[in-house]
Amino acid sequence: FWDFLILFFCLPVVIFNEITKKRLLGDMSCRIVPFMEVSSLGVTTFSLCALGIDRFHAATSPQASARPIEQCQSIIAKLAVIWVGSMTLSVPEILLWQLAQDTSPVSGMVTEYCTMKPSSDLPESVYSLVLTYQNARMWWYFGCYFCLPILFTVSCQLVTRRISGTEKKTECRGTKHSQCESHLNCTIIGLTIIYGLCTTPENVCNIVVAYMSPDMSKQTLDLLNLINQFFLFFKCSVTPVLLLCLCRPLGQAFMDCCCCCCEGCSPDTASSEGSTDSKLKTEMSSSIFFDKPRESPPPLLALGTPC
Repeated sequence: FWDFLILFFCLPVVIFNEITKKRLLGDMSCRIVPFMEVSSLGVTTFSLCALGIDRFHAATSPQASARPIEQCQSIIAKLAVIWVGSMTLSVPEILLWQLAQDTSPVSGMVTEYCTMKPSSDLPESVYSLVLTYQNARMWWYFGCYFCLPILFTVSCQLVTRRISGTEKKTECRGTKHSQCESHLNCTIIGLTIIYGLCTTPENVCNIVVAYMSPDMSKQTLDLLNLINQFFLFFKCSVTPVLLLCLCRPLGQAFMDCCCCCCEGCSPDTASSEGSTDSKLKTEMSSSIFFDKPRESPPPLLALGTPC
């Protein structure tokens, strides 16, 4: 949903500015667009960390194949923490940017652009905090929004694989459950790879600009900023598609909902609703976040090995 907000609000503003050299919504867009873009990085970062923790719990649970369903209130609370935390960490972006104007020496046309310069009208304490954030912004980006999700995901995957490998030597697990766990782990790895590839150019550009900014022209800086923004838009476009393709139950449920909306849920299809509902219930037995409990098999005689 946050990726949709980025594409719906930020992308038109950036394209309009590049075509007309005028800032849509004026000074407000200079503050809201960076705030939403940085919040998007925070939402993705903390979501990947939460998914890594869930996969770790799935591997270390005593009865991993029969984990209880997590309550909806608990899931909403975790999502609220991710969203509110990401937006809170992005508040300095609102105070850091402001609208500026410049006259082109060639055409004489007045162009509008956003500059990273705190307003002098801010209170002294707030102004000093915003300046501190501006000076540490490059390394904060690199450490929190790049290194944290990648290192967290890699660490959780390594620990999960080690635990899973140890358990396979001592007990036999159901093949279907093992395939489901492996598929969910691959989904998280795929999301992390896409996020890392799309945020690498921005972090490289931030480091280069921080040490070579006096030697670079304004046109070069604007071009680098535009490239970074479109990499973010590319990430927001690819991530939902990748999630729907890799997570088959979620993708199947999405396609069924789209087909239901397109067909209008006509009464002619009422006879097949029962089979469709049962199919959805079966395919949604696992999700990206949590595993629903499987039905326990009938008791077997304790003959031979524990398997």
